Amino acid sequence: MTAVAVSLAVFVVVLIAAFVFVGWRDRNRLSSPEDSAAMRDAASTQARYAAERHGAQGEVWRSGQTSNST
Repeated sequence: MTAVAVSLAVFVVVLIAAFVFVGWRDRNRLSSPEDSAAMRDAASTQARYAAERHGAQGEVWRSGQTSNST
């Protein structure tokens, strides 16, 4: 029974150490310039789509075509 408890404890310690190591490694990994350029491009595309949606909703409102009118 003691051998099982020790084996289980060693397994848990190794599992925790692996989890901590992978987390540490991922935090220390540097992003490439392509990653930051892709993030900027995605943010600008998202902002453009949001502005287009906002403009389209304003046009519908100004022309009197609301969802309540039939």
